[in-house]
Amino acid sequence: MQVIHHEQIEARPVTTEGAHGATIREVFTAETGAPTFAMRVFELAPGGCTPRHTHPWEHEVFVLAGSGCVEGPEGCAPLSPGTAVLVAPDEVHSFRSAADQGLKFICLIPVEQTCCR
Repeated sequence: MQVIHHEQIEARPVTTEGAHGATIREVFTAETGAPTFAMRVFELAPGGCTPRHTHPWEHEVFVLAGSGCVEGPEGCAPLSPGTAVLVAPDEVHSFRSAADQGLKFICLIPVEQTCCR
């Protein structure tokens, strides 16, 4: 069993084209011994965003703090602490924080995939 506080992991800027004001902490990965799922914590500065993108795997998101929206095919859905999101495979999406506050969320993906680094 591994127990760690996410702030012990270095926050690195998301360098994917289209990202702005976003950092990632890769909490559990294949390198740390996670066999199935990778857990990442994203933080978006006020007005920050992840790039609009798609990939062939699903992922789950759980909002920890802040506010913003997730943009998908049907438009933007509001996000606040406690909101959960299931992004289907091949669904175009991006996450945006509110202009006046940041957004912090957990994102789970299959461990063998990489996205938004």
